[in-house]
Amino acid sequence: MAMGLSTAKPYHRRLFLLLLRCTRTAEPSPKCPHHRPLSCSSPAAAAEATHLRRIFRPGDPNRFAPGILDAFWGVRRFSTSVDPISGGDKNLERIFIQNMSVKPIVVDGVDAVPIEDERKEEVDTVVADVEEGKEELCGGKVGDLDQLEGGLEVRQEKEQSEVEKEAWRLLDRAVVSYCGRPIGTVAANDVTAANQAVNYDQVFIRDFVPSALAFLLKGESEIVRNFLLHTLQLQSWEKTVDCYSPGQGLMPASFKVRTVPLDGSNEAFEEVLDPDFGESAIGRVAPVDSGLWWIILLRAYGKITGDYALQERVDVQTGIRLILNLCLSDGFDMFPSLLVTDGSCMIDRRMGIHGHPLEIQALFYSALRCSREMITFNDGSKNLVRAINNRLSALSFHIREYYWVDMKKINEIYRYKTEEYSHDAINKFNIYPEQIPSWLVEWMPDKGGYFIGNLQPAHMDFRFFSLGNFWAIVSSLATPRQAEGILNLIEDKWDDIVGRMPLKICYPSLEYEEWRIITGSDPKNTPWSYHNGGSWPTLLWQFTLACIKMGRSELAQRAVAVAEKRLPIDKWPEYYDTRSGRFIGKQSRLYQTWTIAGFLTAKMLLENPAAAAVLTCDEDLELLQGCACSLSKNARIKCSRLAAKSQDMK
Repeated sequence: MAMGLSTAKPYHRRLFLLLLRCTRTAEPSPKCPHHRPLSCSSPAAAAEATHLRRIFRPGDPNRFAPGILDAFWGVRRFSTSVDPISGGDKNLERIFIQNMSVKPIVVDGVDAVPIEDERKEEVDTVVADVEEGKEELCGGKVGDLDQLEGGLEVRQEKEQSEVEKEAWRLLDRAVVSYCGRPIGTVAANDVTAANQAVNYDQVFIRDFVPSALAFLLKGESEIVRNFLLHTLQLQSWEKTVDCYSPGQGLMPASFKVRTVPLDGSNEAFEEVLDPDFGESAIGRVAPVDSGLWWIILLRAYGKITGDYALQERVDVQTGIRLILNLCLSDGFDMFPSLLVTDGSCMIDRRMGIHGHPLEIQALFYSALRCSREMITFNDGSKNLVRAINNRLSALSFHIREYYWVDMKKINEIYRYKTEEYSHDAINKFNIYPEQIPSWLVEWMPDKGGYFIGNLQPAHMDFRFFSLGNFWAIVSSLATPRQAEGILNLIEDKWDDIVGRMPLKICYPSLEYEEWRIITGSDPKNTPWSYHNGGSWPTLLWQFTLACIKMGRSELAQRAVAVAEKRLPIDKWPEYYDTRSGRFIGKQSRLYQTWTIAGFLTAKMLLENPAAAAVLTCDEDLELLQGCACSLSKNARIKCSRLAAKSQDMK
């Protein structure tokens, strides 16, 4: 081999070296023997090379030919579920189930090898494609992304306030390392509660999202990349509660880096990742939102860094498909919204949100939009794309039509007739007018509205939930008119939703007998505390995104100014109590990481509003016009979309 290489022509020798450097061997990672923590000594934890470019841009508007789109909508068009992976690409299933650490061939350090003239044109084409790919933003293209990147650089050079400097010091201090590399941030660094840490010393997927965005906007992407890949490996973990295992695509709620003896030795130690899928959580509830947040963060990482090659890896594509396979599976439900149990999202305790809570539906819609951009198009994915399109179409109509309330809608519900049995019933969910709470009649402004918290047969939860409404704006689940109405309501009811500390997680709180029955007399969720009407500063970054998207940045600036005056003095608490958010929460941890990160992300977005376009989605008009049910051809049953006075047309 050495003699052959030394006697080869210079061009062939350079080409051989280049190919040699490009080639990587895919080594299998050790299987997880009954919940054995993942060790950093496994090949899966090895360093990842930076990919030169992505081969295919999922967000390209020319991605689908008309005939292909027609095929997507034509196959099993009455269903919004996705076929099992075993019926599609068996290679993807085999690689994921066996936990193979498969990596694509990459060019590592290509500049070190001289490029011959006859290959220069090809390299120039690659570079041009990379520059073109930078122009993509949320399904479209903008011409000022260079200005956006320049703004990020300016943001780093801008003189920071003392509050911001303190926040960055605290955020850096919260970083967790695994095998010498940053992998996430702990939930809280409260030294005063060291003996009552519970699980606040772990890395939570939902908690890390604002931290990840803060690092990305600052230009530090390594920690986010490591987080995405390592949590993806944990997805294939063996998960069992009382001899029952949930779906394969479930993402953990959190994980912890532990140091354990190496092979029983007391002298040598190794770091391992110990995930929690809900089997150790209070109430033993699986985190439905973890996988949805992971998909949303994966898209944001690609948009901000331009590292689209990460999305195209076989293991990442498989991870996306497994999450969607869980969400799009056929079931007994008649609605396109996800059916979940209580405590399966940010509100992780019993608070009466079981069923179809708005927060899960908004994140679900956003994850579907993000997945549709990132999924690599091939024969094995066309059924999945078809299922995504069908579900997006049905879900957007369902939420906009049935979850939205304003003064006009409440008056309509007030006059509902019940016990209607027909295909064209107006009161489809048999809602009793007596359910309209007395507080809502006086609280609802003349101009404005919001999405209710939950909808089930004979039940509407009229509470205002901030995260679900904010993310409905960010993901364009809400129409422009509805999004404007939500912000109008917040401005009109500023003292109730923002008060002395932004922002209420929900309004109003459950009190008296209602609190006793719905929460089970939960001592942590007492009225106007914690998840029961508490004020959570971490919601600032989502509120800021929504405001910037709708051109209402002044509302976000007001809220950030309120928080900036108190947070450093109060030591960055997790949440605040009382109706106006005047007291630090009675069980609130101090130096809560997502409080710190939410504040920093909100500040950076306000200073560079163009960056918000990377994290939001615009209205998809083609999606709204599509309908997969084909009921218009049936004389007996009418399509609800055609019969209803949809918010889409208002």
